[in-house]
Amino acid sequence: MISPVSDWPQWAQNLLLSAAVVVTAVITWFILRWVIERWVSSKSATLASGDELEDRAKAQRLETIAGTLETLLGMLFAVGAIVYVMLAWGIPIAPLVAGASVVGIAIGFGAQAIVRDVIGGFMLLVEDQYSIGDVVAIGGVTGTVQEIRLRTTVLRGTDASLYHVPNGEVRVATNLTPDYSKVVIDIGIAYDSDVDAAISAIADEAARFRADPDWTAAHVQDPEMLGVNALGGSVVVIRTLFSTDPEHRWAVKREFLRRLKNRLDEEGIGVP
Repeated sequence: MISPVSDWPQWAQNLLLSAAVVVTAVITWFILRWVIERWVSSKSATLASGDELEDRAKAQRLETIAGTLETLLGMLFAVGAIVYVMLAWGIPIAPLVAGASVVGIAIGFGAQAIVRDVIGGFMLLVEDQYSIGDVVAIGGVTGTVQEIRLRTTVLRGTDASLYHVPNGEVRVATNLTPDYSKVVIDIGIAYDSDVDAAISAIADEAARFRADPDWTAAHVQDPEMLGVNALGGSVVVIRTLFSTDPEHRWAVKREFLRRLKNRLDEEGIGVP
């Protein structure tokens, strides 16, 4: 007959309690990890299978946050189990806490940039300040977001350069394409040209461009004719504003300039 645990030697009781705490912590962590991974896998598979770039960005953001959460939970369970086992064996934890504090401060000074980058990356992911495919200005560079990692954000510049911006360096993030893009078209016409006729021709061409079935989907709103924007040294600057899908902003600008050049030539309006 097995004797009650209370009759066991103290060291045996402590050993059993320690083993129970460690096993419980490991099993609980694995269960939570399994639940998180199953849920994330299901959500990510649904999002990643979509055609929208925004959905794929959400899938990547979800996986990154889930991985960070798993790591934090693992660390929490590990520290909790160690402290509980030490208390069970009567080991004072005050010296360990003091020593860990000193080591932590030393590591903190040496790795503070990495810690700042990781924390900044986590906040960027949680707050969803920008997504893959957005054009942003961060860390002194501007480009299209290619990837959002926990420590860095990867941008592709207009010259195809690849920038790796540490997330801790992102003090101000300017998202140039949150939901739609604004394309500003400034056209300078000669002073001896009829300004009213030029404004009318540009506005009409913009309306025709908007109505073109091949380009309708690229526009979010009707073009805005803002009128004379400036009087330069040799030209009168007329401004038109387009609201477009972020993905087609540059294509819209190039196509409209091509059409406008032909239209102004037909109207006899001079462009220096």
